[in-house]
Amino acid sequence: MPKLNLLSDSEIVVLKLAHRKERDKRLADRIKAILMLHNGFSHDEVSLALLFDRVTLSRYLKAFKTSGISGLLEMRYKGGQTKLTIFEESELKRYLEIKTLRTVKEITNYILKKYKVSFSVIGATKLLHRLGFSYKKPKVVPGKADFFLQAQFIEKYDEIKNNLKINDQIYFADSTHPEHNTKPSYGWILKGKLNDKYIKTNTGRERLNLTGAISLNNKNGVFMEQETINSKSILKLLRKLQKHQPTGKIHIILDNASYHHANLITNYLKKQRRIKLVFLPPYSPNLNPIERLWKLMHQKLTWNHYFPTYKEFRNKTLTFFRNLSKYKPELDTLLTDNFQLLPT
Repeated sequence: MPKLNLLSDSEIVVLKLAHRKERDKRLADRIKAILMLHNGFSHDEVSLALLFDRVTLSRYLKAFKTSGISGLLEMRYKGGQTKLTIFEESELKRYLEIKTLRTVKEITNYILKKYKVSFSVIGATKLLHRLGFSYKKPKVVPGKADFFLQAQFIEKYDEIKNNLKINDQIYFADSTHPEHNTKPSYGWILKGKLNDKYIKTNTGRERLNLTGAISLNNKNGVFMEQETINSKSILKLLRKLQKHQPTGKIHIILDNASYHHANLITNYLKKQRRIKLVFLPPYSPNLNPIERLWKLMHQKLTWNHYFPTYKEFRNKTLTFFRNLSKYKPELDTLLTDNFQLLPT
């Protein structure tokens, strides 16, 4: 079939790129139609292949000849007075990946100033969704995290993991201080003021002091209520871990809190060769999976839940850690060593 030579080489490149990125099948078919016509397919063949009628196909072809790709895909921008080119869209996407603008109105103002193109809020919202953006909060990460130290830690962790003997085990350890207070969280609630939900809170600031260590291998470990968190409480945790695992080396990964380096701990470890402490890089909670266990505990106990008394709160919390096997399917997903490095 002879080509009609509708398109220049640059237009072919633009159309193919647009087709690869297009998520709306209807719009992708419009692009296919123009490319097929260019390659010599007849109007009837294109209409039959893409399920267009001839009038619709002729309209798409006219729109492309008149206004280019923005005219061909005009249904995307039902609130905009003018359209962005594919290259302007790509530039806008790169800008928004670097600079987080808080509202759609801020984005429409930026587009108007940068490209002299006017969008309604609805039109810009559709454009943002199509470019792959969603409205959400950025994740907060420690400002002093060091990417290279994190990478070195993972290399060291992999070396330890790959050289474990049959009775050896790696534990991730940490402390947490859950407060006797309700933590409000998002949930599905009927619209309207009459359907607002209210959850009671406590006026006190009583809290538990917990230390714990857990293995990613079997999702098992030890957890202890402590009067306070210091070198003595860490020593109690180490001794309990030894009883929990009577044979093999015990590699414990934990942060650089000063009480982890206290003389009481270092002198004890000189006599207990089975225990090896491995310290995380500074500001790297992302490398300690037990942090996810603390979050799961809050999800199950304190989010949108009111405990009338501290005693009830304490009992429920300690029961949670005594019965972790109940949550094993969730723990199998949460507690992994698929670490995510924090940017610096």
